[in-house]
Amino acid sequence: MHPVIFAAAMGTQLLIQVSDSVPKLNVEATCKGSVETDKAMGLALPQSFDKCMSDENQALEQLRPIWSSYSAPIQNRCHGEAVAAGSESYVDLLVCLQMTDGTNTKPATSLKGASRKKAPN
Repeated sequence: MHPVIFAAAMGTQLLIQVSDSVPKLNVEATCKGSVETDKAMGLALPQSFDKCMSDENQALEQLRPIWSSYSAPIQNRCHGEAVAAGSESYVDLLVCLQMTDGTNTKPATSLKGASRKKAPN
């Protein structure tokens, strides 16, 4: 193979390479903030820190086997949405992936976690 063509082919492969592992998110801080916000708003049924963390961990477990099956642009876009405004959430990351192609995951509609897009109980 011609060196220029080989270099171009290798460069293209590097650009579309996807991450094999789910990015590490600081969901603990986000869950703490979410609980504090719920309390400050005086919600009748505020979400507990333990429930928030349980939802985030369930979302992470669903993400692990499917993450690398998504293209780098989708991974990057969804990661950006999952960490927007300083609130990091695996639930948001999972929902974003489901919205691009829901065939790889179970619906996360019952998970709230630290998601900024909380569905009613």
